[in-house]
Amino acid sequence: MKKMLFTLSLAALLLTGCAGEFNKVYKSTDLNYRYEYAKQSFAEGKFTRAATLLMELITQKKGHDDAEEALYMLGMSEYKSHDFESASSTFKKYFQTYPKGIYAEEASFYVGQSLYESAPEPRLDQTPTIGAINAYQQFLDFFPNSELRPKAQERLFELQDKLIMKELLSAQLYYNLGGYFGNINSNNESNYISSIITAENALKLYPFTKWREDFSLIIMKSKFELAENSSEDKRIERYRDAEDESYGFLNEFPESKNTPLAKKFIAKCKKVVGD
Repeated sequence: MKKMLFTLSLAALLLTGCAGEFNKVYKSTDLNYRYEYAKQSFAEGKFTRAATLLMELITQKKGHDDAEEALYMLGMSEYKSHDFESASSTFKKYFQTYPKGIYAEEASFYVGQSLYESAPEPRLDQTPTIGAINAYQQFLDFFPNSELRPKAQERLFELQDKLIMKELLSAQLYYNLGGYFGNINSNNESNYISSIITAENALKLYPFTKWREDFSLIIMKSKFELAENSSEDKRIERYRDAEDESYGFLNEFPESKNTPLAKKFIAKCKKVVGD
């Protein structure tokens, strides 16, 4: 889709009346002329024009003194044009080709930054988010004293929060689905168990998350509902588990606004178990 949009943008650029000069440059066989025009376009903030020329020039300039600069400038042009997927690939190519190059530090940072910009909201697939986290971590490993380190670390925490929020939304969704049919059935039980597992795994991976109470609340509620919807042979055991979980919640979050709910669960569990 992004490549299609870029092609359409290029077509529009070539067809506009004010693009006569660019059209002439684009068709020129003089590499230096085209490269200088690309640099001028970049300096003037005309990043689509610059990227259009540089995409071909990086191949034609291979082995030349300015090949390194051309590749980095292409990545920045793509980034500034909001073509983040292409920018990430170009910056990665630069860093792999010139690991000790003039722009190596910036290129390494912008691999992660480009993926960061394209990371979706928590409900969607988080593959770009994971890619951005890995890229920022690699940047920090290679350039521990970089001036960009604080920004990379800030982005890392932000992206990690996005992954945690996805797990929280998933756990909540399973919990909501558990009571969707309103009656006991295998789907209800399965959804409550999935809610518990999802929330518990998230707390193992991110024990210090700011949403720790939210995960703990989902676990407590899911265990109580699981007990409520259990068959007779599992009922007592699950009520005991729910009671223990409710006590654990009260101990960890004594000032929680959900304290009355935890106490309500404990009272019901004691009534059923007979303690």
